[in-house]
Amino acid sequence: MVSAKTPEAEYEINSKLVLHLLKSQHPDLAGLPISNLDEGWDNRMFRLGSEYLIRLPRRILSAGLIENEQKWLPQLAQALPLPISSPVRFGTPEFGYPCSWSILPWIEGSCADVCEPQLDHVESFVSFLKALHVPAPLDAPSNPYRGIDLKKKAKDFQKWMSQLTEYYPDLISPVTEIWEQALQSSIDVEDTWIHGDLHAKNVLVSASKIAGVIDWGDLTSGDRATDLASIWMLFPEMEARQTAIELYGPISRSTLQRAQGWAALFGVLLLYTGLTDNPRHKRMGEQTLSRVIADSAITL
Repeated sequence: MVSAKTPEAEYEINSKLVLHLLKSQHPDLAGLPISNLDEGWDNRMFRLGSEYLIRLPRRILSAGLIENEQKWLPQLAQALPLPISSPVRFGTPEFGYPCSWSILPWIEGSCADVCEPQLDHVESFVSFLKALHVPAPLDAPSNPYRGIDLKKKAKDFQKWMSQLTEYYPDLISPVTEIWEQALQSSIDVEDTWIHGDLHAKNVLVSASKIAGVIDWGDLTSGDRATDLASIWMLFPEMEARQTAIELYGPISRSTLQRAQGWAALFGVLLLYTGLTDNPRHKRMGEQTLSRVIADSAITL
């Protein structure tokens, strides 16, 4: 029986707390309307007026992720061709709330699981990936879950897959084959900056373009194949996925297989977490796995 669900919040975060924090630390913004927007695994979000978003960790494990964003995103934003959720103001613990928090620019657009990017969006997204995937400083944040050797995720993969067998029996064989190929593919590229969590809810799309990339809590230095998995997480058309691979190139067969392995891993994780209480994750997982299975015969 699948038992994964969204972690419980460890702090009570509401509009009243946000208003108190603003009045104390950013009083010039305290008169703007505050509206509850969304809650993820790690953060709670509020819209502030028409120009800002407030992001507050809802678990102690997430506190350091916000601090990484505050340190590194203002620097990265200058080099990237797409808008990102780089903090424009910082908040500190107060009123019994123990975490740093951020005020971000509001980026207009819909999440890519709602408004799927198409072939004409590929070039701008690949340009973003190539601009991001450059060597990071030695003091870049570490992340034990992203950009690593996939063999370190083997136990997690097997656990999640075992829980999905009764729900998706037809997926087990093709997804396992993709995963096993990825495990045999050694990392053959230097470490670079990676976003680390480029699923469809973290990419914003407007009618005519990729509008921005949000939620950089998993930012780290590591194997770029982790981010290349986004090709299968974002683009519904096979032609778009093949074009993305060609435009990003050159991509070795080993890197392509690792990217497909990461896509399989993320797809299985989304299904595992989605079956209990998150239908958006469930749908994203199903789509990701369907696409990576369809493309698994691609050779370079």
